[in-house]
Amino acid sequence: MKRLLPLISIFIFLAVLASACGSAVPTAATVTLTDGLGRTVDLSAPAQRIVSLAPSNTEILFAIGAGAQVVGRDDFSDFPEDAKKLPAVGGSMGNYNFETIASLKPDLVLAAEINTPEQVKALEDLGIKVYYLSNPKSLDDLYANLRTVGSLSGHDKEANELADQLAARVKKVQETLANNTVKPTVFYELDGSEPAKPWTTGAGTFLSQLMVMAGGVNVGDKMEGQYGQMSLEVILAENPDVILLGDAAYGTTAEQVKTRAGWEGLKAVKDNQILTFDDNLVSRPGPRLVDGLETLAKLLHPDLFK
Repeated sequence: MKRLLPLISIFIFLAVLASACGSAVPTAATVTLTDGLGRTVDLSAPAQRIVSLAPSNTEILFAIGAGAQVVGRDDFSDFPEDAKKLPAVGGSMGNYNFETIASLKPDLVLAAEINTPEQVKALEDLGIKVYYLSNPKSLDDLYANLRTVGSLSGHDKEANELADQLAARVKKVQETLANNTVKPTVFYELDGSEPAKPWTTGAGTFLSQLMVMAGGVNVGDKMEGQYGQMSLEVILAENPDVILLGDAAYGTTAEQVKTRAGWEGLKAVKDNQILTFDDNLVSRPGPRLVDGLETLAKLLHPDLFK
């Protein structure tokens, strides 16, 4: 018996240690959040299989380190490069393949404002959890969206860190422009297929907000509505200092703009201030909005951002 006592003591010690270690393992916390449609969304644990229905959502997920949990994406999610390797679930013309989405066995579908409440309900009717993420109206809203997706995916720490990093970059732009008094006027072209009345963006849009933050003035703010066509007569009257080609991705070039009838008298044309711009930086309400702000600031104030 005396010989067995040391062994029994060891076994008891190991059992206690195993029990202690087991209790120290964190259990997956439940997630309860209210989405943009006012719906309470409950998850028994952070989602591990996520389908994204919008490019902005996809970019947020990858940016906070949840890319490996994304099992499907909409047709237009093409950033980062790894997103293009994922199965596509539709989205062209607003149509999604619910059968494909269901086959991916997601524990969460992350929807956005490009999705309709009817689509959300159709997915719910299939027994799929859906969180509707509203578009941010400000950069503070963007940071909040990052934290929301961080909670949904179990990446709170990474989301908080990213939000802080983005806020610091925005602050740096603001500090650089703090004493700036030169505010170039800008015409932002979304679609110039009709040169006599190209499409642009007006007041109330994120682009207009970012343009002001970047030390510029959006001539589109004179237009009624957030998006619309501006006549050449109005553009000539505004005589912008800079023309930004958001439609450069569709093949529009500065040389083409210079040859448009009536455009030759514009200050931006005379000064060769027709600049290409990646519209995805400002049209997708995700973390690259800050990239868009920095790019705009550098284009409008190259002397301050070298």
